[in-house]
Amino acid sequence: MGSNYWSWETFADALPFVLQGLGTLVSVTILTFLFALVFGFVWVILRRIKNKQINWIVTWVMEFIRSTPPIVQLFFIYYAWPVMPVIGVTMSGFTSAVIGLGIHFSTYIGEIYRSGIESVDKGQWEATTALNISTWDKWRRIILPQAIPPTIPMLGNYFIILFKEVPITSTIGVQGILFMANTYGARNFSFLEPITIVGLILLALSYPSAILIKKLEVRMNTRFDKNAPIKIDKGVTQP
Repeated sequence: MGSNYWSWETFADALPFVLQGLGTLVSVTILTFLFALVFGFVWVILRRIKNKQINWIVTWVMEFIRSTPPIVQLFFIYYAWPVMPVIGVTMSGFTSAVIGLGIHFSTYIGEIYRSGIESVDKGQWEATTALNISTWDKWRRIILPQAIPPTIPMLGNYFIILFKEVPITSTIGVQGILFMANTYGARNFSFLEPITIVGLILLALSYPSAILIKKLEVRMNTRFDKNAPIKIDKGVTQP
C-alpha cells in the first residue's frame, strides 16, 4: 500500500470498502431523478404563463441554472445559502444533493416536456376547445398521452447522465462510491486502485443502461409508427 504502482492486493482490499457507497449512489440518483421529473412540470407551467415579464424571468433563471456547473450549485445550497441558517433550517449533504441536482436537471427535463407538448398537433388543442373538454381532462386524456411517451428515450438518456454526475456530491459529504474511494485513498495513500473501482462501477452500471435506453427508443419509435396515440377524431376520443 502507498505505492505509485498498481497493486491487485490493494484493489481487492479497496473493492468492498468502495462498494459500501453503492447504495447511496443509487438512492441519490433515483430520488434526484424523481424530483427532476416532477419539478420539470413546474418549469413547463411557468413557461406557459402568458405574461412576457414572467416568461422572460423564468427563461433567464432556467438558462442561468443550465449554464452554471452543478458542483457550484451544490456548494451554494450546502455551504453558502444565506437564509437557511438564519431561520434555523439546515440540510444534510444527501438532501442538498437531491435538491441541487434535481433542480439542475429539471430545467433540461422541463424542456423535454415542452418539446413533447408542442409536438402535439394543433388540431388536437382546437378540438378540445371546440368540444368544451375540461382543462384537467384535456391534459390527462388528450395532451399528455401524446406528448410524454415520445420523450421517454430522451428522459432515459438524462437519467444516465445524472447517474454519472452524482459522484460529485462527494464534495459536500455524500458518502457515495467516490467519497469512499477518496477516503480509502487518504487512509492508505493509494488512490489509483479505488478510483479505478469507481470508474468500473460506473461503467458496469451505465453501459447496460445505455443499451436498454437505445432498445427502448427503437421500441417506442416502432410503436408510434404503427399505433397512433390517443387523438380526438370526429368528437370521439379513441385509442
